[in-house]
Amino acid sequence: MAVKPKYIFCTGGVVSSVGKGLTVAAIGRILKARGLKVAIQKLDPYLNVDPGTMSPYQHGEVFVTADGAETDLDLGHYERFTDENVSRLSNVTAGQVYLTVIEKERKGDYLGGTIQVVPHITNEIKRCIKLLGQQTSADVVLVEVGGTAGDIESLPFLEALRQLRTELKRRDTLSVHVTFLPHIGATDELKTKPTQHSVRELRGIGIQPNVIIARSDHPVTEDIMSKIALFCDVDEDAVIPLETVKNIYAVPLSIEETGLGDFILNHFRLDADPPDLSEWQEIISKRREVRDRLRIGIVGKYVELRDAYMSVKESIAHAAIRQNQDVEIRWIHSGELEKGKRLDELHGLDGIIVPSGFGYRGIEGKIKAARYARENKVPYLGLCLGMQVMCIEFARNVLQLEDANSSEFDMSTPHPVIDLMAEQRAITDMGGTMRLGEYPCILQPRSLAAQAYQADRIMERHRHRFEFNNHYRETFSASGLSFSGLSPDRVLVEIAELQDHPFMLGCQFHPEFLSRPNRPHPLFSAFIEASTEYRDEIGRISVESAWGKDQA
Repeated sequence: MAVKPKYIFCTGGVVSSVGKGLTVAAIGRILKARGLKVAIQKLDPYLNVDPGTMSPYQHGEVFVTADGAETDLDLGHYERFTDENVSRLSNVTAGQVYLTVIEKERKGDYLGGTIQVVPHITNEIKRCIKLLGQQTSADVVLVEVGGTAGDIESLPFLEALRQLRTELKRRDTLSVHVTFLPHIGATDELKTKPTQHSVRELRGIGIQPNVIIARSDHPVTEDIMSKIALFCDVDEDAVIPLETVKNIYAVPLSIEETGLGDFILNHFRLDADPPDLSEWQEIISKRREVRDRLRIGIVGKYVELRDAYMSVKESIAHAAIRQNQDVEIRWIHSGELEKGKRLDELHGLDGIIVPSGFGYRGIEGKIKAARYARENKVPYLGLCLGMQVMCIEFARNVLQLEDANSSEFDMSTPHPVIDLMAEQRAITDMGGTMRLGEYPCILQPRSLAAQAYQADRIMERHRHRFEFNNHYRETFSASGLSFSGLSPDRVLVEIAELQDHPFMLGCQFHPEFLSRPNRPHPLFSAFIEASTEYRDEIGRISVESAWGKDQA
């Protein structure tokens, strides 16, 4: 007989971006450290079916699951903290919920009935929440509600949670409310009134928090916690201070020190092993050690919004921790490089990463970065689009194929070295129609990729419509750019690498989605190792090449 899971519902108050996602991920980590099986879900109130069609300026990074769902970036935190893969069941949007209900109505499933938010929409939300617990056989299901208490669009989700708390045994649910304590500089004090108002908003909906996590940029005193407990009607040991930390991976340890893990077990009356966070403590200790510093450039068109490259940034950190290195990330706007500006910022870098992206804006700047890396032997890692611009640059400047490009950016290019995938040509819908999710890749023996992975077959996550044009494969290979990773049927190029270069590798997939703090991704580890060798052997010297001023 399957064990019914316990449910932890996490809401946010006062301001958005208060850190619910990290908090939920950290709670998942400390519960897993006790031997419990956890599953995590994000409820997003927006009406998009998924964030796949949103600009990164609107939503940040789109995280892709193994089963091919385009999801919220918080799911990346869930995977990195718990070291467990999530699925499409782990991200439920208002768009998905309404679409499902409307499709059922069109089929006649509600024939004769008036479709309403309550009960039809709330029932569908509850079904999605319960389904995750059933399919994962989790001991504890953590559910994060996006947005802030008081948002109109969040109301159906909060009402669904209120109903679930009534339908399930009260002891089987726990409500955690994450709020922010603003600091008034003039009086040098933290204010609890916004938290009180936020809790009152939740109570008006019918939800009384069991736990309040007080986020702050300043130390939270006992007096402040006692005041929150009194005015919000929670136990004093259920007010959890969570001060901002420099290293997000310290959050589980901070939460564990407050006793929240034991509080949760007592509330649910669960028996579990003593927490083992030794591996996590080792990660934090390594990061605190004194290390040499690497300067890694990330060349993209969304660099002013760091959340757009969340998984890339964290993957660099994971690999650097393992190799006892510190990393200073230089964010370089490809649109500026395209205009001939900030070119000098490429000098002095120990490694260059060109991440994924869509659209023509900033492409020429990325191509310039790839050329600089190739000509000056600077380690280069291209991710998805980063592999494509690496191939475009090689075609133009090594193969002398004038105006070579991707047909994504120039439909009339005489040399479409990157072209639309055959199975994509008849597709007109934009949402959820790319090559998405986990696919196998066969590695060529003795290649850089095979050395990094120490394997001959790998599984990686994809999100793209365009691919390397096989018409040019033989020409590229004969000139020194080999294809070291192919699909099992050898039709699709998955990895390209430059032969006469210490480390210049591009992959059509997204290795950043599989990196973990305790298990860095092999390609990022190999890139950081190559960058370290470049720094130590070559040093930061001014390099002159044909790229020079005339190319600016």
